[in-house]
Amino acid sequence: MRLYNTLTRQKEEFVPREPGKVAMYICGPTVYNHIHIGNARTFLSFDVIRRYLRWSGYEVTYVQNVTDVDDKIINRAREENRTPAEVAAEYTEAFITAMHALGIEDPDIRPKATAEIPAMIEMIECLIENGHAYAVEGDVYFAVRSFEEYGKLSGRDIEQMQSGARVDIDPRKRDPLDFALWKAAKPGEPSWDSPWSQGRPGWHIECSAMSAKYLGNPFDIHAGGDDLVFPHHENEIAQSEACSHTTFANYWLHGGMLTIDREKMSKSEGNFLLLKDVLSHIRPQALRLLMLQTHYRSPFDYSAERLQEATAALERVEGSLRNQEWAIANAIVTADELLSNDQPNKVTDQNDMARALLDHIEKKHRQFKSSMDDDFNTAGAVAAIFELVTAANSSITETVQNSLLKDAAAIARQTIIELLGVLGVALEGDEGHREELPTELVDLAAEMAGYGGDKPAEAVGELLAARQKARERKDWACADALRDGLAELGFAIEDTAAGARVVRKG
Repeated sequence: MRLYNTLTRQKEEFVPREPGKVAMYICGPTVYNHIHIGNARTFLSFDVIRRYLRWSGYEVTYVQNVTDVDDKIINRAREENRTPAEVAAEYTEAFITAMHALGIEDPDIRPKATAEIPAMIEMIECLIENGHAYAVEGDVYFAVRSFEEYGKLSGRDIEQMQSGARVDIDPRKRDPLDFALWKAAKPGEPSWDSPWSQGRPGWHIECSAMSAKYLGNPFDIHAGGDDLVFPHHENEIAQSEACSHTTFANYWLHGGMLTIDREKMSKSEGNFLLLKDVLSHIRPQALRLLMLQTHYRSPFDYSAERLQEATAALERVEGSLRNQEWAIANAIVTADELLSNDQPNKVTDQNDMARALLDHIEKKHRQFKSSMDDDFNTAGAVAAIFELVTAANSSITETVQNSLLKDAAAIARQTIIELLGVLGVALEGDEGHREELPTELVDLAAEMAGYGGDKPAEAVGELLAARQKARERKDWACADALRDGLAELGFAIEDTAAGARVVRKG
């Protein structure tokens, strides 16, 4: 397996730190609004990579943070006369709902920045002690020039750098490039105790501290959109390695940007698309399939026409699978019957066709794997699946006419379903599938929802109804509590096209 490492600017053989295990950290959302489809494309890309690594036999630990304290959240709260915590809770819930709708699995660990402040303070203290940071009037800044390798991820020359988009020029800084690790709170802002002031962490230190806490240094894969390469990921490397004196992450993966009808997506252009709005009138799996047809590092162009084509392609695949299922179930002529009718050549022909189909299945399976092993080339993987669908379609008539192709056709059908599943493409009928509910879940749901009926399984429905009511009245803290209570015991609430369901995590 080879992947493109932004740090070295080349494809490299993937060798995890610990054989058979992969530790991944993906920068999550800043929860001040609903996510747009560009965000969704990034999160979907790394969901697929996680799924493929797991299918390939790796035990994957997948961490994705939530930035729930930030200038944007504070500003939104002021505009709406709410607290930052209320804003963050609402959009955290909305984010998780949107991810489920698109078939994106929950991370194994989803730390919230506000719950990890002690780890951030500890790292800042380490940087000050090591001479890489300094405090000024309650704020703390990272001294960029103290880290000699600054710029190694983005390839930027420090002498030619200008202040990044998130770096405020402050006369108290020793250098304009220095960035905030800790910010003293202004009146009305959320704040925490620290050795320097009542304040809050800077954006960059959050990810460094949370990834180190849950994965250690170095971990295997750090990922995000390519808009994060500089300054966010560059700053993460600087502060993490300045503190730990070791490599921060071994492989850096970045997803390409998104355009709308070949134009940059922006509010000023009037083409800014929120994921929830797009999903409101389409099958989410069609959008997923569309995104998979472009390599994750390449720019992805969204258009209504392309989405219609992806929808039609998904429906063709599903129609083909239904036809194959029918043909397999209705194979009517056996080899004995052909021989009794003096048609031995027909038996030979059918054996040859079965062998040819089996060979094609093996070839497309290899093509799928080789594509994904080559820097997770989902476009090549999807092409292999489509080609297998075409081959399986061509055998349907012969499958009905005799049973010699039956086993080969069944293997083809199952292979198509399996490979689509590796990419997270749920087929019609599977998107709202409900599993048998374990007893401990029913008991927990009854307790959490205050259910007092005599049909225990209905307790789960009561729990989901209680969560829905909390969301409708915008009681995001209550909705969060219901979800988090289940998470602590190994269950998750998933929002699907067929409604919410409760499933085991992992």
